[in-house]
Amino acid sequence: MEKEKKKKIEEEPSKEVDEGTPELEFDVRMSSGVLYDYLLRHSYTSAVGLIGSCFGAFGIIVFFMRGGWLYLIMGVIVLLYLPLTLFKRSKMVMLTNPSFKQPLKYRFYETGFTVSQDEAKSSIDWSGCTKAVSTKKSIIIYTGKNNASIFPREQIPGGAAELIGLIAKYMEPKRVKIRY
Repeated sequence: MEKEKKKKIEEEPSKEVDEGTPELEFDVRMSSGVLYDYLLRHSYTSAVGLIGSCFGAFGIIVFFMRGGWLYLIMGVIVLLYLPLTLFKRSKMVMLTNPSFKQPLKYRFYETGFTVSQDEAKSSIDWSGCTKAVSTKKSIIIYTGKNNASIFPREQIPGGAAELIGLIAKYMEPKRVKIRY
């Protein structure tokens, strides 16, 4: 996902969103913990993640109702497979993806936001943002079905309240699903 983002940053012509002084700007240095948090949220809010969890829970319920160790083993494996795989994937992405070696610089404006790294720069209009969500560790703005900008709460100057305020101000309310 971030590999696509880096490629997108390098290849897309930058529409100049940054007119004037940014309302908010900060750098983001991704960590495997923040990436894992995003991957969990992204996976478990999809149909495949929910069906897999239900299937695993069903196996455990059948074990308690009828017995049969195979149901218990199957249920536990199904329930643990996704989080363990995502954990491993987040570690590997952090080690192998060059876009995570340097911080990403974000600048937020009335018309959208820009993300830059070294010489590469990309601009995203607020109208191009499909939804904004939150986790305990991050604020996430989706710019496509599988593309997102992840903002770790701990790296947002002054806390997440200012970023959430900008998102609420410039994005359509039905697209904002930030709870805390």
